[in-house]
Amino acid sequence: MTAALISNSASETPGAATWRSVSALSLNAEDATPRGLDVAEETPLAVRYNGVPHAVMMGTPLDLEDFAVGFSIAEGIASSIDDLKSVVATPREDGITIDVVLAAAALHRCLARRRVRALRGQTSCGICGIEDLEQLAPAELPRVRPAQTTDCAALRRAAETLRDRQPLAARTRGAHAAAWVNPFGEFALVREDVGRHNALDKLVGAALRGKVDFSGGFCLITSRCSYEMVQKAVLAGIPALVAISAPTALAVRVAQATHLTLITLDRKENFIVYAAPDFTPA
Repeated sequence: MTAALISNSASETPGAATWRSVSALSLNAEDATPRGLDVAEETPLAVRYNGVPHAVMMGTPLDLEDFAVGFSIAEGIASSIDDLKSVVATPREDGITIDVVLAAAALHRCLARRRVRALRGQTSCGICGIEDLEQLAPAELPRVRPAQTTDCAALRRAAETLRDRQPLAARTRGAHAAAWVNPFGEFALVREDVGRHNALDKLVGAALRGKVDFSGGFCLITSRCSYEMVQKAVLAGIPALVAISAPTALAVRVAQATHLTLITLDRKENFIVYAAPDFTPA
C-alpha cells in the first residue's frame, strides 16, 4: 500500500502538507477491510542560524515561524523575540529549511555555545546534544513568577474542551497540542504538532509573537509531562503547566526548584498538584 496523493492545503509553508491520506486495512476477528485514513505528516525541519546549521528536528510543517521562535528560546539562543530579526521557511525535496537571522548579540551567544547535535529521526528534545550531565541541574534554570490563584473549574473546562480546538488531531488522531488558557478557562492560543516538544515550542513562539501575557493563566498540554516539557515552560516564563498524564520524578523536582506550578489530570477527572509554591484552589 502506498500513500495517496491527497493532502490538505492549509499549511503555513507553501507546498508542505500537514496531513496525508493513506490506504490501510481494518482488521477484526473475521476479515480485513480496506479503508482510507488520514495521517499526520512528519517532515525533517532543518534549523539554521545566520546560515549555520544547528539542528534537524522532525515535526509537522505548520506554524513554522512560531516553532522557530519557541525553539530558539528553549535552546537558550534567544532571550526574547527581539533577538530574532527574521524567519524564512523554504521547502526542499528532503524536508524544510528554516533560516533564522539573529541579532548580533544573540548570534555571538549562539556561536560561543555552538555544540554538535545528532537529532535526525527524533522529535524536539530538551536535552539532546548536551555535553555534560551538569547541564541538567535545575540550578541552571531561572525561577518563574509564581502562578496566580488557579480556578479548578477553569482547569476542568479547558481540559474538557481542548479536543474541540485540535483540527489536526481530530483528522489524524496523531498530533499533540499545547494551549495557553486564561484564568477563566478560555483558550488564547492552541498549537499542534506530531511532536509534543514541537507543539510547546510553537505555542511559546506564537505567544511571544502575539505579545501574550503569561502572568495570568496556564499552559495545557495533551502529552505526558517529562523533564523537557518543564524545562521549556520555565525558560519561556510560563508560571503553571497542566498535563493530562502524570509527570516524571525529575519533572516534579525541577518544577519545585524553579517555582513552576505543576498540575496533572487524574483518571477520575480531578486534578493533582505536584508542585506549587503559592497554589490556592479557587
